[in-house]
Amino acid sequence: MSSASRKLVTALTWAVDNIELLLAVVGSATVAFMDLFGDTIGFRATSGATVLVLGAIAAGSLRERHRDSNLAEAVWKVQRTFEGMEMVRSLTGGEIGRELREAREQTDFWAFKGGTGTYLRAMTLPKCVERARADRSNLTFDIDIVDPSDDRACAAYALFRESYGTAGGSSDPEHWTPERTSKESYATILAARWHLQRLPGMAIHLYLSSTAPTLRFDGSHSCLIITQDDPARPGLLVTRNHPLYRYYIVELQQSRNQARNIELSSARSLDEDPTVDQTRAFFAELGLPLPSSFSDTDVVQIKTKALRPENPYPN
Repeated sequence: MSSASRKLVTALTWAVDNIELLLAVVGSATVAFMDLFGDTIGFRATSGATVLVLGAIAAGSLRERHRDSNLAEAVWKVQRTFEGMEMVRSLTGGEIGRELREAREQTDFWAFKGGTGTYLRAMTLPKCVERARADRSNLTFDIDIVDPSDDRACAAYALFRESYGTAGGSSDPEHWTPERTSKESYATILAARWHLQRLPGMAIHLYLSSTAPTLRFDGSHSCLIITQDDPARPGLLVTRNHPLYRYYIVELQQSRNQARNIELSSARSLDEDPTVDQTRAFFAELGLPLPSSFSDTDVVQIKTKALRPENPYPN
């Protein structure tokens, strides 16, 4: 393309992009000319030229508004992007405990899926029950943990915990073994039944899984918090208004559908401090009899973990 042709194309492009401006200039010149020779040309022609100028100005204004609209839409998209970043964010250190605490204080529903529920029975369950009792409100828990009677699942979970270890944050002196995994899950089941008696308006749906999870899910009405068993590793917070929240909630429901459902309310009530025999009878009624290898000392250990638990992640 020659230099003259390029200049012509550039001029035509500018003219098209600024057609309203050209019309306004031409119209203004026309009106000025008609004002000079108004008697000869006539008032009607002058009025028509004036309308042309006003129309060009209006068209230019609309075009500018369209440009502003596109800009506003672009700004809105950027804002949504930043909002989306806030809806899903990483949690480290003390942020995890703080977010879990805030979620507990603002909900009447909690869904948990994890290994054996050590933090659940030490903090989440008693704290939620305590708040609900003070507010005289109802409370619903969905709990999904490893089946304590499934030897393969307990062995797989113990192997996972021992393989990855703890980088820091836990003062737990015990090693993870299949037997310990089983005891921890039994303790969570016992704790769930014991707390259920303390709050008449409470419902607990308990599910026992035959698979060993690698993540821990804590979901409330406001958010979903995904963590690992080691608090030194980062967690993830997903707020309710993010699509990921719905995806994970559906995933958790699907997991519960494939797990073994236990009706806690069908078992006998427990004393404030249940005896060894009462504890054994409780699990037998649930269809989860304690292994014959568990001594009375083992049963006391389960009861202690259930009713006098220590926070595994005090920091």
